[in-house]
Amino acid sequence: MHGIERSDHDGAGREVAAGAASSRLEGQPLEGQPLGGQPLEGQSVDVQSLEGHRLEGHRLVPLATGLVDGEGRILHWSEDAEALTGYSAAEAVGTRVAKLLVPEPERPEVLKLFGRIMAGKPWSGVFAVRHRDGHRVELEFRSYPIAGPAGARLVLGTASDVRALRDVEGDLAVLNGFFTQSPIGMAVYDTELRYVRLNNALARINGIPVADHLGRRISAVLPGINSAEIEAVMRQVLATGRPVMDARSHGRTPGDPRRDRAWSASYFRLEDPSGRVLGVSSSIIDVSERFQADARAARAQERLALLAEATAAIGTTLDLQRTAEELIEAVVPRFADFATVDLLEPVLRGEEPAELAPDRGVKLRAVAVGEAYEAGLTTTADAVGETSEYDSRRVYTECLRSGRPLLRPHVDRTILSGLLADEERVGPGIEAGIHSYLMVPILARGMVLGGAEFVRTRNPDAFNAADVALAEELVARAAIALDNARLYRRERETALTLQRSLLPQEIHRTLGLEIAYRYLPSSVVSEVGGDWFDVVPLSCGRVALVVGDVMGHGIRAAATMGQLRTVARTLATLDMPPEQVLTRLDETAMGIGEGQFATCICAVYDPVDRTCTVAAAGHLPPVWVAPDGTSRTVDIPPGVPLGVGGVAFESTEFTLPEGGMVVLYTDGLIERRGRDLDHGIDLLRRTLSGATRTLEENCDAVLAELVTDGTEDDIAMIMARALPVPEDRIATLPLNGDGPLPGLARRFTRATLAAWGLSGLSDFAELMVSELVTNALLHAEAPRRLRLFRDRTLTVEVADSGGQAPRLRPSAEQDEGGRGMHLVSELAHRWGARPTKHGKVVWAELELPLGR
Repeated sequence: MHGIERSDHDGAGREVAAGAASSRLEGQPLEGQPLGGQPLEGQSVDVQSLEGHRLEGHRLVPLATGLVDGEGRILHWSEDAEALTGYSAAEAVGTRVAKLLVPEPERPEVLKLFGRIMAGKPWSGVFAVRHRDGHRVELEFRSYPIAGPAGARLVLGTASDVRALRDVEGDLAVLNGFFTQSPIGMAVYDTELRYVRLNNALARINGIPVADHLGRRISAVLPGINSAEIEAVMRQVLATGRPVMDARSHGRTPGDPRRDRAWSASYFRLEDPSGRVLGVSSSIIDVSERFQADARAARAQERLALLAEATAAIGTTLDLQRTAEELIEAVVPRFADFATVDLLEPVLRGEEPAELAPDRGVKLRAVAVGEAYEAGLTTTADAVGETSEYDSRRVYTECLRSGRPLLRPHVDRTILSGLLADEERVGPGIEAGIHSYLMVPILARGMVLGGAEFVRTRNPDAFNAADVALAEELVARAAIALDNARLYRRERETALTLQRSLLPQEIHRTLGLEIAYRYLPSSVVSEVGGDWFDVVPLSCGRVALVVGDVMGHGIRAAATMGQLRTVARTLATLDMPPEQVLTRLDETAMGIGEGQFATCICAVYDPVDRTCTVAAAGHLPPVWVAPDGTSRTVDIPPGVPLGVGGVAFESTEFTLPEGGMVVLYTDGLIERRGRDLDHGIDLLRRTLSGATRTLEENCDAVLAELVTDGTEDDIAMIMARALPVPEDRIATLPLNGDGPLPGLARRFTRATLAAWGLSGLSDFAELMVSELVTNALLHAEAPRRLRLFRDRTLTVEVADSGGQAPRLRPSAEQDEGGRGMHLVSELAHRWGARPTKHGKVVWAELELPLGR
């Protein structure tokens, strides 16, 4: 039969099982003030506030709570009670506790104990209750008689699993033994950094009894050590929760007051399971034997740290001046109080400097200057951008020529006079406190690029051999970065020159369309990109707008861009529709080489019909802005990038009304790190909406809004706005009437040219019109329209329903026909044909007289 074990209390406040299972209900009355400092008798209790877990050491032990009325019925049953007994609250509440948890033979003794508790005698002990599945669970109970509503007597019971408690007690015993028996000094501090507990090992290290530490801070217990630094570290651990390892402290303790000692300590924050900060714990070992060795190595470590940090910091860009500035930032003030970097003029131009001749001086330009203190040293050296010349006999020149460092550990007026290029700077330099000087030539691939000078004023130590070695290493690493920057500058200038030469040098005026554009090379990426744009005048006043982006950067991307732009311009002038232009460009990209891909968008605008036909190859959609300021993206088939191959391209046609605007651009305009493309397109659209600005103003507004912190990629952008076409620039004659159409077309042409003041072109124009109309009558279905268009040239175009373009073909002397297109070809400046939705258009151009 399972009974109740008696619970005794040891000095640590823990309940310990004192006997085996017994049939007698034995326990211990609870003394004192269990709740809130007041006796439980007559006290009202919020049962919900008691639910939770008992904290034992570092574990959480489930704490079940239950409330029973005077008749033994359960009024409250916590979640932990459900977990420990298996009975849910719905099953338990309203049931007599003895019937629920106690086998029938044991109930009389339990009821007798319950009566004593109700009489006002709290009880605690261990009792094995019946689990819902029938097995017994040993629980440690504590019961309290309390007053309920209207003074009703109730019993509040709490219970914990005995096995869980015993596991926790075992853990505590292990931790306590570790703390007390460890040979390493260990201590626990509260949040005010006062000693709460420490072991004997630490007491021996400090030479003070344990009791004399408790409740006091380190600064009070050990005034002879660097307690302020130690407590600063502990506060940091308290604030951040990040442990600190191997924190060094030093000084003298009462245990060894005549010798300096050193210790290594590790600190970590103590928290309870809820995250509440309890204090800081430390472990401390004596490292006095290493203290002197560490002190001797500190300087060497500082040099190594400086070298490591400088290696990471120097050469982060491919900019000459920025690289020189990084060298200055690395050495001032940690190595020198003042430093300069001067480079030879050819280096700044990206050229390879010539070997320094023995009989010639040198000319250097200051690229970077740095000063740790405002001591006026900048007056003794060139400002950034200024130049200095040294003749061949100066010690500075000889140092550069030899490639060996120049060290002057102790500087006086005479020595400084031999170092500076200007005698007037000697006095200010001495007044500023210059007492030690070091110059190291900047060498890369056997070439002298310039020199780096280091000066000490407030730093009392003179430069020594170790400093020279460090400076040489720093300058050598900077020299590599500077030479790379020089080579990059040369390559970039070459690539930019190539890129600019491949872009349009002039945008021709286009009738019926106002055009503005912007091109910005990347300001972040080190190499040029492959973005391009083009505006291609076509026949009959039409114009092709092309924007593309070759993937990648560098000269290869720029060269590929040039090839694609040339092919695109050629194809567009052949009157190919945009989708065919992209198809041919795709074949070209595949032939350039593996891995050469590009996106492209091609739009052809007809100012007469105000139609815009667009096709894209993996490119971003254009933005369309209505005359009233509303904007949207044009929904076009996206296509695949050029160079993929095997995919057909499709075009979309939309109307661009008078005053409407269309914008083509590359992804460099809208794409930013941390911002997706859709957001960028929406920002572009909102920037263009509503405002009544000129196209140039629109370009500036878009760049100001979308390009705020430099460009990560090249940017190409074209804006085009539809303008009205003057009536005296275009004339149209439908060719669907009766009568001889060639004659009708000639008369219309003569009258139109006379009205335009171009009668001098009438003979040639009438002849071409007659041949084109006749050719349409003979070789195609009936001609539909004659149009005369005056822009940079006079264009004659005849539209018919046929699908086959005319071609020049040989004709024999005896042939009566076949010479019409030969005649047109001889008279016209150029001629051609293009397909339309309803057939084709054959056109021919005549050059206008000068001044027209």
